[in-house]
Amino acid sequence: MLPVAYPCGVSSAHPPLVIAHRGASGYRPEHTRAAYELAFELGADAVEPDIVATSDGVLVIRHENEISGTTDVATRAEFAGRRTTKVIDGVTHHGWFTEDFTWAELSSLRAAERLPGIRRESATYDGRFPILRLTDLFGIIDAQDRPRVMVAEIKHATYFASIGLPLDELFTEAVSGWATSDNLIVESFEQTLLGQLRDRGVPGRSVFLAEASGAPADLVARDGGDARTYAQHLEVDGLARLADEVDGVSVGKKLLLADAGRSFVDGAHDAGLVVFTWTLRAENSFLARKFRRGPGPAEHGDWLGEFRRVLATGVDGAFADQPDLLLRALAD
Repeated sequence: MLPVAYPCGVSSAHPPLVIAHRGASGYRPEHTRAAYELAFELGADAVEPDIVATSDGVLVIRHENEISGTTDVATRAEFAGRRTTKVIDGVTHHGWFTEDFTWAELSSLRAAERLPGIRRESATYDGRFPILRLTDLFGIIDAQDRPRVMVAEIKHATYFASIGLPLDELFTEAVSGWATSDNLIVESFEQTLLGQLRDRGVPGRSVFLAEASGAPADLVARDGGDARTYAQHLEVDGLARLADEVDGVSVGKKLLLADAGRSFVDGAHDAGLVVFTWTLRAENSFLARKFRRGPGPAEHGDWLGEFRRVLATGVDGAFADQPDLLLRALAD
């Protein structure tokens, strides 16, 4: 395991890492060049791409491999026949999937706002921006005026391996020659993948993502009903076990907003893990009930109060759709 430390020389005496969630996704369609460039303009330390694969093995940046909600694929007559139904990690999905397209085909699509009812201004940018490959993001990061970080979330590794697209191999090849211990953090809900990347010599730090319920897809595939749950991973013994294998843990903000949030972070730190949290968003639709203000789900509530509550736990990094607001909370 790599030494527990922050990227780019940040230590525990410094403020938490400000990670732009899918770029500045509160202002521009997520995972587009515009969203990533704006995130850095707003001061983010890092950006988070979600990574899936095409049929010809190109890693692309989309929140999910089902892309009907984030692209114009549903309006494209030439791809109407690609609509299908799949079961991924035990969940049934209907739509269009990246693994059924070549990169050349996907590159003809244009991004769309995933939450047009909440983020109407962002939706005005629909149709302007193409899908990005993972390698496209390297150039955006390298063009910044100070060192920045990519927090790469690799999605559905067990599923992709089952259809002949091993994401550990594809990711290792893609980041070779670019990734360093300072500019890369890899996250996944599947610890098996994180171990595979470590064994392949991928530099950077590894962070285990934990859902609020259920069990990791890789463990379910291997152990069935006996799979260790996310909750068990986050118990004291589970954290100690994780610390032997990864550098950090990333949890939903609900855990940190609870009364035991600070004690959880302290326990993870005691085990030798850094702690990230997701996702800080300003709109009422996403805020905990006590922080909502006004009648509409798209209105900004008491985001400052919620952000402060999360930051007070001592968390080491936070994902935010509006990174400028997270920076304001830190300054405040």
